[in-house]
Amino acid sequence: MNRRHFLASSLGLSAVPTLSAIDPINRSGASRMQLGVAAYSFRDFFQWSRGKEQKPAEGRKPWSILDFIDWCADHNVPGAEVTSYFFPPDVDAAFLLEVRRHAYLRGVQLAGTAVGNNFALPKGEKLDAEIAAVKQWIDHAAVMGAPHIRVFAGPVPKDLTIEEAVANCSAAYQECLDYAGEKGVFLGLENHGGIVAEPENLVKMVKDARSPWAGINFDSGNFHTEDPYGDLAKIAPYAINVQLKMVMRPKGVERNQPGEPTDIPRVLKILREANYQGWFTIEFEEKKDPFEELPKIIEKLRPLLA
Repeated sequence: MNRRHFLASSLGLSAVPTLSAIDPINRSGASRMQLGVAAYSFRDFFQWSRGKEQKPAEGRKPWSILDFIDWCADHNVPGAEVTSYFFPPDVDAAFLLEVRRHAYLRGVQLAGTAVGNNFALPKGEKLDAEIAAVKQWIDHAAVMGAPHIRVFAGPVPKDLTIEEAVANCSAAYQECLDYAGEKGVFLGLENHGGIVAEPENLVKMVKDARSPWAGINFDSGNFHTEDPYGDLAKIAPYAINVQLKMVMRPKGVERNQPGEPTDIPRVLKILREANYQGWFTIEFEEKKDPFEELPKIIEKLRPLLA
């Protein structure tokens, strides 16, 4: 059953039963992408990082999420991913509404947010806490009007098999999807190492999800396999959000090694062949100054996305 049939059912337009599995996303019209930037690109410059106060690098004034939105507006970037790590630890509805208001007044769309969860844990209190944290950020995203959250699978715990970890992740993802669907928020499960270091488990979990709000957060730099571009092509039909990294590290290239520059036209070709439509968000992870490098990357991307 495809998503259109599911939505028709939910609106009372047919008697189609509950969604049983996710098909590749069938979008009408031609592929088109909008440029975004992830707050993680400026991770060293925020006042808050994962609940702890930090001193920004290079003596710069500490940023808030509102400053990041201003940067996107000033650089004519349509979309901002307001990553949860950089919100104050006492974030409340008033601050979330101010983020929504500020973005609207600056003409910036909130492309989404992200949480640093782990769904591959053994069943119990720790996994329950991870699910609760994701649900809390689903609420936060709904208040801000952010339509998408990046979520993660996690590594294989020592006391579980990979099959058990995948089963626990699938169940936790489904529980959060059921909640997210009530709030109108997509949950993009990211190709991010661990049990989704290769595409097969990731595609299986998303295909098995019983929700039209499921999909993959396509990260161009997170497959460290022999054929990362081929693996990206396998997940592209399920992509609901895209992140561009500037470097790829195929199998054999370690994290501390330079890696290979991303073939951006090749990544775009993969996405266009899957008829992807949506955000194409830069997540700059290199050690160079993002204030200097990102404007150059943005200007390089504009004609490629046109």
